[in-house]
Amino acid sequence: MDHTFVTTSISLEGYKVVKQLGLVRGITVRSRSALGNIAGGFQSLFGGRLSIYVELCENAREEAYQLMMQHAQVMGANAIINMRYDANEVMQGVTEVLAYGTAVVVEPA
Repeated sequence: MDHTFVTTSISLEGYKVVKQLGLVRGITVRSRSALGNIAGGFQSLFGGRLSIYVELCENAREEAYQLMMQHAQVMGANAIINMRYDANEVMQGVTEVLAYGTAVVVEPA
């Protein structure tokens, strides 16, 4: 698969779904190191954007997204529709991030 289309919509404009392959997902579980938590706590004293935690969240979402894409590739999909993210705290300081959607095969309409 050279290129996979991903959309949060239930359809992909200009394409028709010719085969629905099912659910694909990518999951990761991340935590910040003790030093990272200290730095994050220090940043929070001044308010504003907490770059330490933004970076952690961005990395976790990107990893989950890439794992979802790999899952879709294995299934033979060239698109993922209705893509979503979900996150849950597994335990204090440990977060699960899930990227999921429906793997499909599309062709130009």
